[in-house]
Amino acid sequence: MSSLTVTDLTKSFTTTPVLTGVDLHVPTGSFTALLGPSGCGKTTLLRLIAGFDDPDSGTVSVGDTVVAGGPGRSVAARRRGIGFVPQEGGLFPHLTVAGNISFGLPRRQRRDGGRVRELLELVGLDAALADRSPHQLSGGQQQRVALARALAPAPSLVLLDEPFSSLDAALREETRLAVSAALSATGATAVLVTHDQAEALSMADQVAVLRDGRLVQLTDPRTLYRSPRDLDVATFVGEAVVLEADVRAGTAHCVLGALPVEGPQPDGPARVLLRPEQLRLAPAVAGTGTARVRSVDFYGHDSRVWLDLADGRTVSARIDGGDLPVAGDDVTVTVRGRALAFPAAGLDVLPPVLSS
Repeated sequence: MSSLTVTDLTKSFTTTPVLTGVDLHVPTGSFTALLGPSGCGKTTLLRLIAGFDDPDSGTVSVGDTVVAGGPGRSVAARRRGIGFVPQEGGLFPHLTVAGNISFGLPRRQRRDGGRVRELLELVGLDAALADRSPHQLSGGQQQRVALARALAPAPSLVLLDEPFSSLDAALREETRLAVSAALSATGATAVLVTHDQAEALSMADQVAVLRDGRLVQLTDPRTLYRSPRDLDVATFVGEAVVLEADVRAGTAHCVLGALPVEGPQPDGPARVLLRPEQLRLAPAVAGTGTARVRSVDFYGHDSRVWLDLADGRTVSARIDGGDLPVAGDDVTVTVRGRALAFPAAGLDVLPPVLSS
């Protein structure tokens, strides 16, 4: 396996810029998720790495080899040593599972059934599936076969383009775990394109957040969730409670009271970020800040409680699924841990107030 280095990569289609000066390094044997909303450029970046398109400027290197940009012609996609897993698996319908997996192997290895059995076991599938046709497999099984096919020639790098997007929730989780285990077992260097925040945070060693064709933050999942670069990233990566505040001497004064702020912050108007799991609810006590429960979404293991605050804003709290308030209850809201403060101009508008 090899590292991946993208340097100052740009790409436009006609007059529309899609990527603008992207720098990205994926260490050998690591897993990186490219995360961002639709249209941010993440799939275009993956296609440039794979060799399906050429960049306007900048370079792509796999290990010590420049495969796009720089002097000379770009290396053809088939010669880059990169495995690719598309959204729908892309299996050849006229070939068996074994035929699909061994398609890119030398003829001698194609005749060796042991390699196919080894790869099926690696991706968590029964070797008895080798003689089946793709249409006889479930969606999750097809995606695992697509990964086995990508891993068969021992590529330097594996690229996955939203491979779980067409699966239902339970199958997506099962397939995600199987894919992660297979990539880890081979020590593969992998890059996953996704717009699913939970997918990126749970699978990746590092997450690259793209916005409007630029890489705005590259860090490990915990840092991304707990210390997002700005409010746009914060509100995209997980649920967020964003409140107007006035910061004085390291304390943010807002509708939820006086909250300690993470790190040194200048005094003045700010917007503070809390995660819903930081909010703690108790029966209302006279003389304390209260909120009214608008509704409760029950998930079993935990619940989301929607709260109408005194300033008219509606926010959510995530609490365990035990003793829950009901709609119409007045509750006292306290905050666990510190808030993150951002300049008041960090967002043009706050998340909307829900109407009654």
